[in-house]
Amino acid sequence: MQLPELIRDIGRRAREASRSLSTLTTETKNAILRAMADELLARESAILDANAADVTGASAHGLAPAALDRLRLTPERLRAIAAGVRHVAELPDPVNEVLAEWTRPNGIRISKVRKPIGVIGIIYESRPNVTSDAAVLCIKTGNAVILRGGSESLRSNLAIAEALQAGGARAGLPADAVQLIPVADREAVKLMARMDDCIDVLVPRGGKSLIEAVVSTARMPVIKHYDGVCHIYVDAAADLEMAARILVNAKCQRPGVCNSAECVLVHRDIAAAFFQTVAPQLEAHGVELRADEASFVQLSALDYRPLARATEEDYRTEYLALILSVRIVSGVAEAIDHIERHGSHHSDAIVTSDEGAAERFLNEVDSATVYWNASTRFTDGGEFGFGAEIGISTDKLHARGPMALPELTTYRYLIRGEGQIRE
Repeated sequence: MQLPELIRDIGRRAREASRSLSTLTTETKNAILRAMADELLARESAILDANAADVTGASAHGLAPAALDRLRLTPERLRAIAAGVRHVAELPDPVNEVLAEWTRPNGIRISKVRKPIGVIGIIYESRPNVTSDAAVLCIKTGNAVILRGGSESLRSNLAIAEALQAGGARAGLPADAVQLIPVADREAVKLMARMDDCIDVLVPRGGKSLIEAVVSTARMPVIKHYDGVCHIYVDAAADLEMAARILVNAKCQRPGVCNSAECVLVHRDIAAAFFQTVAPQLEAHGVELRADEASFVQLSALDYRPLARATEEDYRTEYLALILSVRIVSGVAEAIDHIERHGSHHSDAIVTSDEGAAERFLNEVDSATVYWNASTRFTDGGEFGFGAEIGISTDKLHARGPMALPELTTYRYLIRGEGQIRE
């Protein structure tokens, strides 16, 4: 079968599966998810072997260390994936939730009720855990899913998808409810984006170039996750030890993910003291600092290495590496202005004991998630209590921030009457 026919056939079968899937009870969907988790663990050796082959191939082709880390599976990571599936099974089912209901003067009763979207296409890179996360969230919400992972993770994705399909089938999963495009050809992405008669929503997860390519081609709605240029602003009233702990966590715990900090803004009144506190910790982690002139002078006096002067482009860059841009600012207003000009509306934090400054930051920073005295690393479906997530949306319509079960539903108006007609 040629690629256009293959993608068309996958779409057609997903559309048919979505009809059966939308009628499943919560109990059946939860049983399917638990069976999927069991099968992931039962196939641990096969999944890890497939992943090892992917990692070897990707390393030979020069995949960046951060991307390799996102690609790599371990027994612990696989167990965490399975645990995430079970957690989703325990979460409330949003489908058929009544959002509002009222009765009109003529007696008709109107209900606004959550319903599945239908067929969701997920396009992603590097991270094989997305195969599981996306599939289980879609199944829980009654949506069929078409998965298209990156070429570097094709073996891993196929092994995980096969486990999900096999486990789910034993518990009543409709055939073709979870499908993975089994080829690495990039043309598949364009074909998916044109198939608006089969796919209701596309969710691209990956680099900016991938997202822009999907947006420019898609005939259906796209829920986007652009860059994660995340900021920590250390205010004049900050506890400096707390600020250092938050910054080091946000930058260094896992630098290759979208919610890691890429820029620190420091109030000029406490800059010298803060740099003295945090610089040894960042240097111990091997963080390269790219600083504006004022912070460059102060960090040079501390003999910080490696250190470079920042360009304007640095302040717009999602490094996904142990690189951090630095700027000294005059206060919360300048910090907010900087974030508005250079940020990506993903995750930004203020560290301060000044409640007024904190509330201004929380209310004026127009990002999907805004923090007071906490690390940006918490922008995650699991950390928010949502279970797995399908992505972090930087859009403003329909979904924003960690996208979990409610964001994978739409709603319908159900009207019940007793013979009323419009006069």
